[in-house]
Amino acid sequence: MRLFHAATALAATSALALTLTACGNDSGNDASGDQSSAPTSSSSAAAAGGASAENAGATKDAGGSTGGGGTGTSTGGTTSTSGTGGTGNSGGTGASRCHTAGLGFSFGSGDGKVSSSDDQQQLAVVLKNKASATCTIQGFPGVDLKSSGGSWSLTRSGATPKKVTLAAGSSTTFTLTFLPWNQGSGTEFKATSVVVTPPNETTSATLAWPGGSVLLQDGATHPGTYTGPVGG
Repeated sequence: MRLFHAATALAATSALALTLTACGNDSGNDASGDQSSAPTSSSSAAAAGGASAENAGATKDAGGSTGGGGTGTSTGGTTSTSGTGGTGNSGGTGASRCHTAGLGFSFGSGDGKVSSSDDQQQLAVVLKNKASATCTIQGFPGVDLKSSGGSWSLTRSGATPKKVTLAAGSSTTFTLTFLPWNQGSGTEFKATSVVVTPPNETTSATLAWPGGSVLLQDGATHPGTYTGPVGG
């Protein structure tokens, strides 16, 4: 009987030991499962964080592209170019042409006297800018000698016209060269006035002729009476 009870006790003890071992193994498996799940959770967080970082970077890049101001710079450049081209050079294209209404007409030295050189004589005609702004003039004036019986349009000299710039109040001249009439020299032209039309103008100014009679040569190839260019 004692041997039976001892064997029974030994069997019970072994069963208890096996049970405790099994419980310990289950507990270890649970802990191992928790540890293996932690990296998965960490990887998900890192991935989520990476996505957020990418989104943040994309947003920043987009902002940089928009804020980089390509449009603003182009627009500003266009405005600058437009401003510089338009106004600088059109408005600053220089002074306008002198017009008859803005000019004063008189004879040289203000005394109306005629200077003499051999048989020919010369008379300076003064053009004064009466306007408040600078103007330019270039070319030959139209010159007509008037008498009680008719008109004579003078030919031009062979001089080359040059551009003359007249500030407000300043003057320039052109020269009338004429051949006086002498008894027996030919047809007399009794000039009473001279009509002057500035270059490129259609309006004229009239001055009283300060000299005597002129030898009429209105049909001559090389007359001794002619006009020079303005500023010449």
